[in-house]
Amino acid sequence: MKKNNKPYVSLAIVIGVLILINLIAANFYKRFDLTENDRYTLSEASKEILLNVNETIVVDVFLKGEFPSEFKRLQLETRYLLEEYKAFNPNIKFNFINPLEENRDAQEIATDFYNAGMTPENLNITENGKVTESLLFPWAVAHFQDRRVKIHLLKKKIGDSNEDIVNSSVQQLEYAFSDGFNKLINQRSKKVAIMRGNGELADAYIADFVKSIRDYYYIAPFTLDSVAANPQKTLQQLNDYDLIVEAKPTEAYTEQEKLVLDQYTMNGGKSLWLLENVKAEKDSLFTNEENKLLAFYNDLNLTDFFFQYGARVNPEIVNDVYSAPIVLARGSGENTQFNPYPWFYEPMATSTNNHPIVNNIEAVKFNFANPIDTLKNNIQKTILLQSSKFSKLEGVPTQISLQELIQEKPDRSTYTAGAQNLAVLLEGEFTSVYKNRIQPFQVNNYKETSAENKILLVSDGDVIKNSTRNGQPQALGYDPMTATTYGNKEFLVNAVNYLLDDKGLLKIRSKEIKLAFLNTNRVAAERLQWQLVNIALPLVILGVFGFIFTWYRKKKYIK
Repeated sequence: MKKNNKPYVSLAIVIGVLILINLIAANFYKRFDLTENDRYTLSEASKEILLNVNETIVVDVFLKGEFPSEFKRLQLETRYLLEEYKAFNPNIKFNFINPLEENRDAQEIATDFYNAGMTPENLNITENGKVTESLLFPWAVAHFQDRRVKIHLLKKKIGDSNEDIVNSSVQQLEYAFSDGFNKLINQRSKKVAIMRGNGELADAYIADFVKSIRDYYYIAPFTLDSVAANPQKTLQQLNDYDLIVEAKPTEAYTEQEKLVLDQYTMNGGKSLWLLENVKAEKDSLFTNEENKLLAFYNDLNLTDFFFQYGARVNPEIVNDVYSAPIVLARGSGENTQFNPYPWFYEPMATSTNNHPIVNNIEAVKFNFANPIDTLKNNIQKTILLQSSKFSKLEGVPTQISLQELIQEKPDRSTYTAGAQNLAVLLEGEFTSVYKNRIQPFQVNNYKETSAENKILLVSDGDVIKNSTRNGQPQALGYDPMTATTYGNKEFLVNAVNYLLDDKGLLKIRSKEIKLAFLNTNRVAAERLQWQLVNIALPLVILGVFGFIFTWYRKKKYIK
């Protein structure tokens, strides 16, 4: 009797096909992104950065451990993204680390992270109808050769729910990691001049801003003091810089200095101006017993300068209902209490557009800001930041009393000025301020118009100012009295990147990702119902199937 070898042949074919599939998969690796918003597809900017990674980059991610459901999603999305990086370039290695795994005191570990510049997050978590506090370390550290860079993984906005926080964080993950890798591997090439000579903020008050951009660019101070002696040489030296930063000048510019700055713009130099035409310092409120200050017009001799470019900073103060609080001490000694009060002169400015400079950033805190008017000319104007629609304008000179502000409620009927422009981006071909005018000195190769160029005008110098503690600069945008971090640093770093045409990374910021979350309130209310559906229903279905199967077999074999 001849044996049937068909089963063995079929088995050999199946094994051969499996081996062939594995060989093909090992040599031809391909991943497919089936998500609606392509969140697992790396952008071209990220791929361009990864192509330059020829040595190992090790990423330590401090998101290992037990997390509530929302933040477990952040942990998983971070892992998925890093797997995409590794799939594109095997030189990317990563580890997930639980900082609390060694059974050390949680507060001690949190202090270590804070001292290393990685602030932990205390989060209020609502699960099953109960509110608990959780300590999270939303940071990663990327190591390359002898360099390392810290990467913040959590994006918070005032008033956001945990779902909103995680969604914003996931949306910015690719930007955060690609930006970190870019800092590690790419050499700096462009130069930024921090302007001096017109009463700008001291180094200690712009230290955190400078620290934040020095990983991207060469930074150096530049003074206009030499303009009086040799303006042409000063202009030649200034033209070596790609961007100038004017951080809260307080002394008027001479016509010679203005011509140097004008021709710098005509020659293609970019500018970031943070200035104000009203002299008013919040610290002055606490240096006299009456807690009052006098706000007055401070003429910087720049009105015609920006008028020609299409903008004007008006000598008025923006008073906004939607503003940051001021914290005041009441009592003395052990009975001292610190209470927040509304402070309408610190607008929390937001954006009404999705421009990459301001897309998905926290509100930016201003202090005694001035309104900016835009004028009709050939320059494109983009309003980046505005006060709320519940604003009013106060002319100067005016006296501001701290006691009156905290004791009297604002009259909403007077807040009718609408949203005020506080940061305006000017782009286009600029016309010289001195066209058809007498020049204060003879310029070699004078230009009446520029090529395509950019100027960003911000109507408050304090936007760039960091606080100090014991003489040491603190994080820009962080308010220690309310433990709130505003979007000042991110806004300014994005602005510098944009002005210097580093648009690749900024495009990643515009990537929209929407995650679907469970409704935690509904989960808590319907917990028993869904437990029964998930546990009892499968058993019932299995029992019905078993009954039908048994009945069918009996009926079949009885015949």
